[in-house]
Amino acid sequence: MSSNWPQYLLLEQVISDRGSRYSVGLGAVKSEEDVKALLKTHTSKKKYRTATHNTWAARINGENGVEEMKSDDGESGAGGVILNVLEGEQVLDLAVIVTRWYGGKHLGSDRFRHVKNAAHMVLKEANEGSSDG
Repeated sequence: MSSNWPQYLLLEQVISDRGSRYSVGLGAVKSEEDVKALLKTHTSKKKYRTATHNTWAARINGENGVEEMKSDDGESGAGGVILNVLEGEQVLDLAVIVTRWYGGKHLGSDRFRHVKNAAHMVLKEANEGSSDG
């Protein structure tokens, strides 16, 4: 996978299921401060700030090895799902944020499939974008 990640890439409305909608973003990060800055950028739009969940995970090539961070933001287990995608793709120095707007109907375990698929979508888009030049 690319190590030439964009500063910020957002794919809106990538998945819709039973009223719930998902968007996904990613950005290059080298520190916990970079992750915080990326989350601030992502939630600078009111619709993202007021979303039901902004779950995320990051893997950083730190001084003492790989540092991993995640947040479920109320969607129990979702940050771990994103982190598993990043680990599986051997991604470093990147954070992925999956946003969900709850549509009124419980999705059960399908919500984890959607989080995983959204993370894969944005990684694929970022890689295709980095190989265009």
